[in-house]
Amino acid sequence: MRFDIYGRFQVEIRREGGAWAAYRPGAGTRVPMADLVIPAHLASADLVTYLDDVYHEYAGIGDEIAALPGRAADGAGV
Repeated sequence: MRFDIYGRFQVEIRREGGAWAAYRPGAGTRVPMADLVIPAHLASADLVTYLDDVYHEYAGIGDEIAALPGRAADGAGV
């Protein structure tokens, strides 16, 4: 799943071995985001809320975190 964080950057989140792993996507690459730790028990439906809690300092008035199209909402197939 890929998320746009207030139009400032993107985060890719994948389920790996029962845990969530976060990456910063780049041009043909993705870099692990060691500073973003997502609780393993968190449901995929709650990721936007969690990301908003973590990154709210980056938000401007009316800014939102958005799930980007093209990825399964439940993390399947990623």
